[in-house]
Amino acid sequence: MARIAVLCGTGMSAFASHLASASGVAASTMRVDSEWGPVPVTLVSVDDDEILIIDRHHSDSDSRTPPHIIEHRANVHAAASFQPELVLSINSVGSMREDLPPGSIGVVADVLDLAERPWTFYDDNAIHADRTSCFDSLASETCAKALEAIQGQVASDLIVAQCIGPQFETPSEIDALERLGADVVGMTLGPESRLVGERGLPHVALACSSNWAAGRTPGSPEAEIDHDAVDAMAATMRELVGECVKALLS
Repeated sequence: MARIAVLCGTGMSAFASHLASASGVAASTMRVDSEWGPVPVTLVSVDDDEILIIDRHHSDSDSRTPPHIIEHRANVHAAASFQPELVLSINSVGSMREDLPPGSIGVVADVLDLAERPWTFYDDNAIHADRTSCFDSLASETCAKALEAIQGQVASDLIVAQCIGPQFETPSEIDALERLGADVVGMTLGPESRLVGERGLPHVALACSSNWAAGRTPGSPEAEIDHDAVDAMAATMRELVGECVKALLS
């Protein structure tokens, strides 16, 4: 039996429903309590395998937790309490690379997180977790092969720059991040990767290109970024993400 915990957000609020719509799949909702607050989760059972899905924004019909307010410790605690063999982060990103246009998915190789806010489970006693290799190489390769078979090609060496939001970045910020080595930009993977690393769990991350980064839209560098359009684009990639989950389970 394989057990995977999935942390997802923009465009993926219906990801659990998507997985549960398949024949013979069962799903149930529950709550995981933590000292940082409760976390709503959905447990999807596929044959003998189990997938715990956490919407990191804890979205409901009335509100959506903005990225700078997300309590990542509660989410990662909930994921770890499931005792998964692997944690999968699904992240909506703005792309700076021509080979990762909106609508395509790449695999994350590393994180560039220069945000000032620290994230740790250890406030009382210093524990220094190693982050030399944040992401599991075998799981990353599995996702890359699954994506390549569908997309025809896959960017599997992506560096994600962590920004805190909730605003999108400026073109100058994107230029600076690219000079530092970033390929895409997002608002949630930095804290998740730190906390998953502290828990010692294998981690893999997918970068769902939902928009061109600010100033990078081909032929229209002044094009604005609209979150509703970003969310809608991310939602079109649920099936692709589902294929990656299937590949990881197998």
